[in-house]
Amino acid sequence: MATMNRRLLLVAGTWLALGGCSVASRAQAQPIYKVTLDQLERVLARRFPLRYPVSGLLQIEMRQPRLRLLPEQNRLGSELPIEAAGPALRRPYSGSVDVDFALRYEASDQSIRAHGIRVNAVHVEGLGRDAARLIDGYLRQLSDQALAEVVVHKLRPEDLALPSTMGLEPGSITVTPQGLVIGFVSKQPA
Repeated sequence: MATMNRRLLLVAGTWLALGGCSVASRAQAQPIYKVTLDQLERVLARRFPLRYPVSGLLQIEMRQPRLRLLPEQNRLGSELPIEAAGPALRRPYSGSVDVDFALRYEASDQSIRAHGIRVNAVHVEGLGRDAARLIDGYLRQLSDQALAEVVVHKLRPEDLALPSTMGLEPGSITVTPQGLVIGFVSKQPA
């Protein structure tokens, strides 16, 4: 029994030293896993820029988003810089799409994904009313495609090793002013 307890303490100490998680000061001392805003932005940077041709008339490019933590809504916000150009427009136009989204855990690949995307505003400077309406419609649809189920973070097997030995799996995802906090819950029977 003492050997098993020492082994568990060694595994837990190693896991904490690697920065995998910290232990909350709750009654049951459940592990938590933290993700910073910087870590989230690094993962998203790999996906962008995204280019979408629109019927040979124009091309819309979405550049790397700037994320915002929205703890009061338990969501992330993002401003996606865009550029629209092509034969339908006289010149290239720049703008942005403001969105926010919830997060969910996907067990099949241990990822945290965006879902429940809301497009709050589309802004493209200098377009006429008809062109602005056309671009607005395309951008709202493209934003849903670009961010639907996008991976914002991926947990490594070593991040889940200790919680797994404790019979736990990722459960709650909470947006805080510092980043994300992933709480663990008892594993569901298969």
